[in-house]
Formats: sequence, structure tokens, C-alpha cells
Amino acid sequence: MRMIKLLAALLLGLAVSAAPAQDYPRGPIQLVIPLAPGDANDIVGRTVADDLSRELKAQVVVVNRPGAGGALGTAILVKARNDGRTIGMVNNAALIYRSLLDPASASYDPLKDLTPLALAMRSPSILVVRGDAPFKTFKELVAHAGKNPGAVRVGTAGVGSVGDFCVRVINGAAGVDLTMVPYTGAMPAVTALLGGHIEGIILALGTVTAHLRSGALRGMVISTRYPDFPDIPTLAELGYKQPLFDVWAGFFAPANLAPEATRALVPALERAIKTPALAAKLSALGIIADYAPPAKVQADIRDEHRRVEEIARRAGLLK
Repeated sequence: MRMIKLLAALLLGLAVSAAPAQDYPRGPIQLVIPLAPGDANDIVGRTVADDLSRELKAQVVVVNRPGAGGALGTAILVKARNDGRTIGMVNNAALIYRSLLDPASASYDPLKDLTPLALAMRSPSILVVRGDAPFKTFKELVAHAGKNPGAVRVGTAGVGSVGDFCVRVINGAAGVDLTMVPYTGAMPAVTALLGGHIEGIILALGTVTAHLRSGALRGMVISTRYPDFPDIPTLAELGYKQPLFDVWAGFFAPANLAPEATRALVPALERAIKTPALAAKLSALGIIADYAPPAKVQADIRDEHRRVEEIARRAGLLK
């Protein structure tokens, strides 16, 4: 009888210790998206949230917290409890560029203050000119810029944006002097190019796909090959060693995430991101559904952080 009681107590103890993993998430999960509704991140986040709800049998509530280029929502995520009840979908602009260039509003370390869960999407950065521009290829653009220093003006979504740093990469790699013209967002830059006020723009591919297909704009160089536009080369294919930066976003949680939450969220996110339905939805937007596991996300952040920091230091942008 005594042995039976001991065995029963042992089994009860094992059941209690296992309960947190079995019970997670024990209620709704909040998904913080640091950008406005309707943004590409928002579209991806809401699509994945629906799949997560089914996978985890829990309500996933999307909460948009735009502001300071994504830094506001990212800071909210950093300060949240690490029980897995709050996760976020954050892009590299907020994670890396903001934290380096504007530490006052982005006072977090992407390598220490967050737990990576999965890469979700990637949009190539692309340099485009008007369809009637005098230069037809990147080589011709570089030759024109070399003969006319500062005369080729390239619009971006603002100082410190991914496009801004792509301009700096091209200037360093090709030895030219493209003039970066900052706008308050992607659409004003597109409008300025179409109106003939500037010679080119570097933005995420999704913002210009319709104009590329219509012939109003022509692609010069792209950060990552995209099957819908096979004739647009990367810098590497043109013989340059330094690649352009992609625009990407992934899912994160606060640092030191509870193990039971990690065990549930990581495989559930992988399945959700790899669904053909998500890939089809993003393809139409010029975005690649691009899953990568936590360790790869962490390594990519470390590498991009190093590259951006080096460029920013040479340009005197660090505060």
C-alpha cells in the first residue's frame, strides 16, 4: 500500500510539473505589429495570426502600435512579460537601423532584448528609374553618374531607411556619388520619380511592382533575385562584392522566453509561414514568404547589424 501511495505521489508530481507546457498559452496571445494597418507586415501578421490561432487553439489578437519607424511597437514588445502571451512581428528597419541611428527612441538591443522565433518574409530592395530614362542598364547609370557627380538623385523612404543604406552601398561599391533624397515614405518617393523630379528610387520591390509591369519604371539592380523580374540583376551578378540590403520581417518575443512558449510557438510559426496560401498572397505583393529558424534569424541580425554599423560609422551617422 505504501509503495502504491509513493507511486501515486510521483505521478501526481510529474503531472503538475508538466502542466505549464500542456496548458500554454492559457489564454489569448497578443501579436504586436509596430506598423499601421494595411502595411505588408500587417497583412502577413494577420494571415499568420489566423493559422496560429488554429495551431495553438487560442485566440491571437493583432494589435497595431505604429510610431517612430516601428521603434514604439518594438519597445512595447521588449518590455512585455516573457510568458509567451505577447509576441511581435518586427522588420529589420526597426530592429537594426533604428536602434543604431536613433537610440533615444529605440533604446533596445536586438541581439539581447528579444527572442527570435522565425523569419517570415523578405522583400528585395530595388533601384528603379523611369521607363524613358537615358540609361537602360545599371552599368550605363554608373557611367552617367561617374561623369556627372551628384546629378543622379535617388529617392528613399527617409534618412536611415533600408533604401538610404542601399544608396550608400552602391556609392561605395561602384565609386559613384548618387545623391540620396529622403522622403516621408515610399509613396511620395514613387510620385517624385514618376513626376520627373528625381532620377531614381530605391524601395522595397512591392511598392513598385505595378509600375515595373506597366513599363512606367525600369529596374536597374535588385538585392535578391525575384522570379517575376528575371532580367533585373543583383550587385553580385554585376561583379560587385557588397550586396544590397533586403527588407525583411520576422516574429519575436521578449528576451528569455519561457521554454514552454518557445516549444509551442516555434513549430507553429514554421508551419504557418510555410503554407502555400501565404506564399501566393505575398507573391502578388512582390514579397517572398521566407521561413528561417531562430538561430538563423539571430545570425542574420548579427551580420546585418555589423554591416549597417560600419556604414553608419563611416558616414558619421552614429550618435
